[in-house]
Amino acid sequence: MKDADVSRQIQQMIRFIRQEAEEKANEISVAAEEEFNIEKLQLLEAEKKKIRQEYERKAKQIDVRRKIEYSTQLNASRIKVLQAQDDAVVSMKDAARKGLLRLSNDKKVYRKLLRDMIVQGLLRLREPSVLIRCREGDRKLVESMLEECKKEYSEKANVQVPKVTLDDRVYLPPPPKNNAASDSHEPYCSGGIVLASEDGKIVLENTLDARLDVIYRQKLPEIKKRMVA
Repeated sequence: MKDADVSRQIQQMIRFIRQEAEEKANEISVAAEEEFNIEKLQLLEAEKKKIRQEYERKAKQIDVRRKIEYSTQLNASRIKVLQAQDDAVVSMKDAARKGLLRLSNDKKVYRKLLRDMIVQGLLRLREPSVLIRCREGDRKLVESMLEECKKEYSEKANVQVPKVTLDDRVYLPPPPKNNAASDSHEPYCSGGIVLASEDGKIVLENTLDARLDVIYRQKLPEIKKRMVA
């Protein structure tokens, strides 16, 4: 074989090897780029997932804080409403107490009311012997009507006239000074009487203040319901 032929074959082999090497290099480059893009995409998705998770975590925290703040404000508002209701109810009760004091200062009206309260108390006790206690300032007024009260009770209950004794040693507290019941820190009585059986086992408090307290407890749910409506 001539040297020219040998040289030509060698050149062909070199070109083939070079081409094959270039193709292999291209394949490696393409594969590397694909792998890089895949890894880059995976890293990007992983970071996006972290960002989404962090956003969701912070969003939940904000939502929890918002709910806590709303609940706190709601409770504070409810407390203010309840306090305002209580203040209004107390104010109504104080106004009623002042009305009772004005009533007890009207001699004509108070005399009839006191007489009815004594008869009512006797009817509720239904005892043959009763002790009555009143304010010291009402003593003469009570004494003046005891006989007619006993007679009325006897007729209504269809029993014998009871023995009624007026306590002249212990009296109910006087009315509050300056008619300021709500500001008084001392015991007071707006009017009325207290009755007891002879042995003291049965006691009936039929004062204006006691009756106001009973009505207050009975009407309180209705009053608060109307305030809310």
